[in-house]
Amino acid sequence: MDAKTYNAALSELRALRDEIKRARTALAKLETERDKHIAAMATYAKAKAERIGPAAGLSLLEVVAIAPTLAPESLTAPPEQTEPTTTASGTSDSSPAPAEPAAEAPGTPAPAMTSHPQQAATTPTAPKPADPATPPPPPTGAGTLPAIPEGAQGDAWFAHTANLASMRPNFTQQARSTVFLDAATGTLVYRDRTLRLDLTTASAGEILTAVFHAIPEGLERIYITAGDPWHRQAEHYPYLKDAVAAWLNAPTPGWRTDTGRGRDRMAGHFVHPRNPVGRYQREGGEQHVEIRSVGEWFDVDGADPAIVRDAFVLLWKTLRSHWPDAVIMGSPSQTGRDLWTRTIPARGQFADGYPVLSEELRGLLHATAGQGRTELVTPPDVPDQLPALIEYDRTFAYAKHTWKSAVGIPRRITAAAFASWSEKEQTKALFGCGHWHVRVTVPQDWNHVGILPAPAPGDRAWHYPKTPGTTFTTWAGGPEIYTALTNPLTPWKIEILDGILWDDGKPLDDWSKKLKDCWARLTAQAAIHGHENQRTAAHLASRAVRAILLYGIGSFAQRPRIVTGTTPRTLERDVPADAEIIGFDDQTITWQRPTGFARDPHAHPEWAAGIWSAARAALLSQRMREDNTYVGALHTPPGTVVAFRTDALYLTAPQNWPYHGQPGDYLHKGHLTGPIPAPTTEEDLLALRDAGRTALAQTRSEA
Repeated sequence: MDAKTYNAALSELRALRDEIKRARTALAKLETERDKHIAAMATYAKAKAERIGPAAGLSLLEVVAIAPTLAPESLTAPPEQTEPTTTASGTSDSSPAPAEPAAEAPGTPAPAMTSHPQQAATTPTAPKPADPATPPPPPTGAGTLPAIPEGAQGDAWFAHTANLASMRPNFTQQARSTVFLDAATGTLVYRDRTLRLDLTTASAGEILTAVFHAIPEGLERIYITAGDPWHRQAEHYPYLKDAVAAWLNAPTPGWRTDTGRGRDRMAGHFVHPRNPVGRYQREGGEQHVEIRSVGEWFDVDGADPAIVRDAFVLLWKTLRSHWPDAVIMGSPSQTGRDLWTRTIPARGQFADGYPVLSEELRGLLHATAGQGRTELVTPPDVPDQLPALIEYDRTFAYAKHTWKSAVGIPRRITAAAFASWSEKEQTKALFGCGHWHVRVTVPQDWNHVGILPAPAPGDRAWHYPKTPGTTFTTWAGGPEIYTALTNPLTPWKIEILDGILWDDGKPLDDWSKKLKDCWARLTAQAAIHGHENQRTAAHLASRAVRAILLYGIGSFAQRPRIVTGTTPRTLERDVPADAEIIGFDDQTITWQRPTGFARDPHAHPEWAAGIWSAARAALLSQRMREDNTYVGALHTPPGTVVAFRTDALYLTAPQNWPYHGQPGDYLHKGHLTGPIPAPTTEEDLLALRDAGRTALAQTRSEA
């Protein structure tokens, strides 16, 4: 083969690659449709995996992974009778348990705890639970979570990274000159001026040229308030991310991709399907500018750029009441973390900063500590026709769970160490700041939603097993373990296999209290201000405070760093060997590759994990001290929970839950009267959610 033939073959190979990507997109849609058909067919009483498999072109196990209720009897036959065991509640359980691998490590039962005095509602609306005499198999196809190595190798993980700690900064952030642009109308707001730009294509190059013609000097940030210019050519790409990458990497005459400067290590574009960041530097000059979406901060809900600017000014002024040197940075996560560093104490135990965990423990927490619970409950676990769909959303939820967080060097708590403690010591440990490796068994008489997360089969990260008798191994935080042991129905069996336990501290308390005060003041202003535009600005500013806390907490999690880069198609051989190609056009290849954990002095995944665990637990059960009552999914009748969505519950019946407008309270946010077909996809749920919010708002306006 000569060079000419070789180059021609490369061109043909690129064309095949493009065609394969389009085919994969079409295939993914077909497979999703196939799985929906299988899930629907599984509701038929006489459905059999042996017949569905050949019709779908799948193996028996693949069908069962999609629809576990189709597992044949050979997989669900009860194991040999075992000797009675002692459960966490101290009662004898002589019913057969699912078979477990012989090599499983022995665990120590968690202590019995006092259940909530208020029992869950018991209206019999749920389908009858499975016959406890025939326990189901463990979750099919589920992944395996990592564990701490035995002995000295694992013990070595329990340390801090040398010379790496979160320190109070000794410098002041510099504010960046900012404009607000509606890319659909061309309306540009800069300080107290409103201008009109003529944007034909709204490409990055056109926006840069037009904005800097109108505002020649000093501009460093362009917020897009509406129009999402990166989506204008979305119909030409198989994925939204491809369209965004193409928009960011299109030619920008007179500008090039920024390479970073000074303290700002941000360089290159950030490819995100809805809230991307374009970073540019003027050719042959020192001018730097970024194009960002206001959607990172809040949904503008139709507000014009002038009101959006007023919201940012109001946000800045309110933050300055607590932080005299406060600066609004590009994103809420950056702003939140910067404000937090300015609450690190100058004196006392942590005056030298908060040390960062070992890379091994950070990696373990990344792999085993999930975020918010997102789960859709479908028929037959809910009726095919819902009598109603009612949304309850926890107000400023994460702010309720920042009063206590992990500090100090963590201790390893093995099963043997846990067993050696008194019941009082065990209970205190489970109430503390910990992350536990546990073996869990769902009670035989359980008929409600799942409590603890487990690694899920397929592409999903987590699911929540609830089938009676199911045994699984997982990691969970103390708040969720406590909920499993004290829920108002039946205590779950929890066996401690291993654990990580920290001292209790308050590293986030001062930061959170200040943000909650800012939020409360802005929320009140949004309710009582005499001018409608100022009410809207105050509402948007209060949402921005929420985003600062929410994404600030997320920034502590520190996921393995992903670097996004671009390479001209003429230099395709320069794409890194370990990179994944995520987009391409006629001129440019966009790729990304993992680079592991950076030496980030503000990486504290233990804080994020603890807050996420507490928030998931509060979706299930939360005490309202002022009202001496309990709220949450486990305090509703079985069969009424339709979905969990981070901070929100979707139910089929209204609840008489108190609401005081405080962080963590359940706000009645949507109400759609039935009968309504039960949603079977996230898209279905979101459409019903929006309709429910509209219907409730209309009902209240007419009242």
